[in-house]
Amino acid sequence: MDRLIDAIERMHNPSVVGLDPTPQLVPEPVIASLHDEVADTVEDEREIDAVQLAMAYVVFNQVLIDAVCDIVPAVKPQIAMYEALGPAGVDAYAMTCDYAHERGLYVVGDVKRGDIGSTAAAYAHHLSGVPALPGTRQDTASVPNRYDPWREDAITVNPYLGVDGIAPFVEAADACDKDLFVLVHTSNPSSVDLQELELGSGGRLYEHVAGLVETWGRGTEGAYGYSRVGGVFGATFGADAAALRRSMPHTMLLVPGYGAQGGTTDDVAGMFDAEGRGAVISSSRGIIGAWRSAPERQASMGQDDALELVAHSARRAAIDMRDALDQASSR
Repeated sequence: MDRLIDAIERMHNPSVVGLDPTPQLVPEPVIASLHDEVADTVEDEREIDAVQLAMAYVVFNQVLIDAVCDIVPAVKPQIAMYEALGPAGVDAYAMTCDYAHERGLYVVGDVKRGDIGSTAAAYAHHLSGVPALPGTRQDTASVPNRYDPWREDAITVNPYLGVDGIAPFVEAADACDKDLFVLVHTSNPSSVDLQELELGSGGRLYEHVAGLVETWGRGTEGAYGYSRVGGVFGATFGADAAALRRSMPHTMLLVPGYGAQGGTTDDVAGMFDAEGRGAVISSSRGIIGAWRSAPERQASMGQDDALELVAHSARRAAIDMRDALDQASSR
């Protein structure tokens, strides 16, 4: 987590932009402009829509990244948005992560993996890269030289299969100088149906999970005192934030739900430690979709004007979020 915290300190900004594109969030002229190029190169016409949209996602994301890379320390692409398009979408996800890295951003892959045994070990290659064949040059090379198609610095993980589903990710993160964020209390309203269940031993289920996450990261703390094993805690449950922060002194918090989902600066204020560290706050639609409510938006915009509006609106929204969070982290 040291690299993430260093980036936050450089930017004076504890925010992460969620790159979760949908056909509704990408301006129609951007999508339409790619049709002829795709139609000329794709053999199976059934693939045209998926490839066209995947290419539009890459263009859209690159414009967004260029617009905010000197303001925010990190981005968080949600892999489901890309996997929905099939192989072309997976390529778009990898290209997005790679481009974000090129622009100096810390990349959180929002993949929410969770399984056990060999399956968990396979998913952990999101962090460790493609496994090498025995006896090959890659097999004998140092870990950082392995082929890493995902270019993620961290990923999100579901804890509800227990430590068997977490240990392979912790091992991969430790070996490859990467991180993970484990779901503790998510921002969706129905999360309370499970995550706030009262336990017979006292406390609520998410509080028990929080204790496990703090334990799972033990021994991997960096210079700032935070371990490689972070936790995900929704901004929409900010009333419990201060108590959670006290119970997880070595756990970096990734906080979704800010902005469009209803989370406010008051909700996230308790998630920072006494030095104003310990949390990174995520906003997706509030930044990447800011162009849709821009007063200068015109129905007849061409591709270039639409992308310029996307960039301008996202940058303005990212600056507003940074300034608001600066007050919250200093309380």
